[in-house]
Amino acid sequence: MKGLASISGLLGISFVILAAAMISGSALSKPDWMKASISKLEKELTEKYGTGQRARLIKGMDQVAGFWREEDGGAEVLEVFVRNNFAGDEKALDNLFNRWEFMLESIYGHMSEIRMALGRQADLDIGTLYQFDRVTASYSPSAHVADDFFKNKLAFTVLLNFPLTTLEERLTEGKNWTRRQWADARLAQWFVRRVPSEVNLEVARASAASDQYIADYNIWMHHLVDDAGNRLFPPKMRLLSHWNLRDQIKADYGNSEGGLERQRMIQKVMERIVDQTIPEIVVNNPHVDWNPYTNEVWPAKVNDSDTEPPADIKVAADREPDTRYKIWFDTFEASTLVDEYSPTAPTLIARRFNEGREIPEEQVEAMLVQVCSSPLVKEIAAMAKKNLGRDLEPFDIWYNGFRSTGKYSEPELDKITREKYPTARDFEKDIERMLVALDFPKDRAKYLSGKIVVEPARGSGHAAGAGMCSAPARLRTRIGAEGMDYKGFNIAAHELGHNVEQVLSLCDVDYYVLQGVPNTAFTEAFAYVFQGNDLMLLGLEKDSGGRAESMSIVNEFWMTAEIGAVSLIDMKAWHWMYENPDATPEEFRKAVIEISKEVWNAYFSDIFGKKDVTILAVYSHMVHSFLYLPDYAIGHMIAFQVKEQMREAGNIGVEFERMAVAGRIAPDLWMKNATGKPVSADALMEATERALKELD
Repeated sequence: MKGLASISGLLGISFVILAAAMISGSALSKPDWMKASISKLEKELTEKYGTGQRARLIKGMDQVAGFWREEDGGAEVLEVFVRNNFAGDEKALDNLFNRWEFMLESIYGHMSEIRMALGRQADLDIGTLYQFDRVTASYSPSAHVADDFFKNKLAFTVLLNFPLTTLEERLTEGKNWTRRQWADARLAQWFVRRVPSEVNLEVARASAASDQYIADYNIWMHHLVDDAGNRLFPPKMRLLSHWNLRDQIKADYGNSEGGLERQRMIQKVMERIVDQTIPEIVVNNPHVDWNPYTNEVWPAKVNDSDTEPPADIKVAADREPDTRYKIWFDTFEASTLVDEYSPTAPTLIARRFNEGREIPEEQVEAMLVQVCSSPLVKEIAAMAKKNLGRDLEPFDIWYNGFRSTGKYSEPELDKITREKYPTARDFEKDIERMLVALDFPKDRAKYLSGKIVVEPARGSGHAAGAGMCSAPARLRTRIGAEGMDYKGFNIAAHELGHNVEQVLSLCDVDYYVLQGVPNTAFTEAFAYVFQGNDLMLLGLEKDSGGRAESMSIVNEFWMTAEIGAVSLIDMKAWHWMYENPDATPEEFRKAVIEISKEVWNAYFSDIFGKKDVTILAVYSHMVHSFLYLPDYAIGHMIAFQVKEQMREAGNIGVEFERMAVAGRIAPDLWMKNATGKPVSADALMEATERALKELD
């Protein structure tokens, strides 16, 4: 197991070296016939198109050679292909680029819509979910596209004419590139791997299975019983792990009668989920009662569900058989199938950091450690302890007393949101007004709201962007029988931020291949902007002035430290899997528990007065999101930089739009264009220091 400060190690360095060699062509082992053909074509086509095209021709042929397989053909096939498809002048190159822009949006846009349709029953809370619905949802209609593009050699036309680039090139030289040069580089990246369709299908299957496992992982809270037989939670309360469990801990800080006991009980539930001592029968089952402290289970003495308990119900306290870790390890095994087809990033870890985030793993890790190990964490914890009037307990890592809800209590906010949004459609109809409240011009608010559809989610909810501008972005949000509560609204506000970014960075960016943002941490940053202004979205007054602003900054830092530690657990777990590819679910469970203890002890045990805490490993993202969690932590840092710029400019909507349409360029370049400074934790750290002094 690696130390906290050295997750990446020499393995990551070898990825960079291999990537550079692969892209330059120096690592290619070409057969003699291919070398001869390339040499002949170099001379022939240089004479035809001029020496100015020679360097581009050589690079393109090397790129083609790197992906050419025996079944693609011999010397004659290769030579005919290159002669017919090398765009030897600017007009031909522009025409090729434009054709690909149109084709990619058409193909992947429609594939995205098909995927949404196939997953509709599994994703949305619109009726019974059958096994055939699960199978349908796991089918990936686009799984064959990339494979087909290599077989029919369309992919080779891109590799022949547009440059594959290394992460180092994009980070160091990209600042001098034109928008079109960035677009050329992004177009080539569509074919940086040649993955067989059966591998893509297996990854899609593992992803769908993990999504469905998490979407159904509910705990019926009224059926939790303490040692005295008390039911601490109201009837019909069903909380999804981990989101709703964590958010209920946050909500209970406003509950002076019984809130602390409820928080302690939820912590115990989380611990049993992590160590898999949770009885399998209590998961998403309203027909049994459970004491999470003794782990006893018996037939429910009350029925607060809409279904009758089975007549022959058999109650057993058998633990969940490491299902959580088997599902998680299955996503790892599916990911490794891609490794051999990804020479420039031969692990999911490398693909996530070098290709997805385009921020080196060691840089991300350093930013996370910088925040988690900062003395500011201890100072803020002391504030929390003073506010609570008691010693801190592990679940106080989610303390939210720094965040002001103005003059409104949580129950009051629940009442407001339930009245405003009894259905998903009611939320959808209010989006235009909400955007105007965030300073979007009315015409732009109308345009954006017209491209967003709101649907009732089966799980916690998510934002699904479209693949083409003519299709809508989808906001999936969970709405209870009584309407949307405040916690649900806060999450929906986050997802709405995603949707607005998705629409702008798809429909208003200058090139389709530049759609989106530099990485998912940036879209999380945009989502945090909306989430942090949820009271404004509701049309409610919010505390203003120096103290409220300082408290907001402190809250931002506290959340970043928490999710930063969670991210380190996720990163270390993926390294452990790559180092132990033949591990059993039991071995993996034990490893994750030790990793979570190690991270907690490194940063929080002294502050909270307890060692070996495991609750940070409860995050459901670890199971189904393929090393996604670091994006949240980086997203907080990026969001702070973005929000500071918006605050200084005095207009959220206009600045939001200006930033979003920059598209998918290098992260630091995007941030410099947006705020004048590169991505870092420094702005958040410095602002937190100032805020603590002002509060003191």
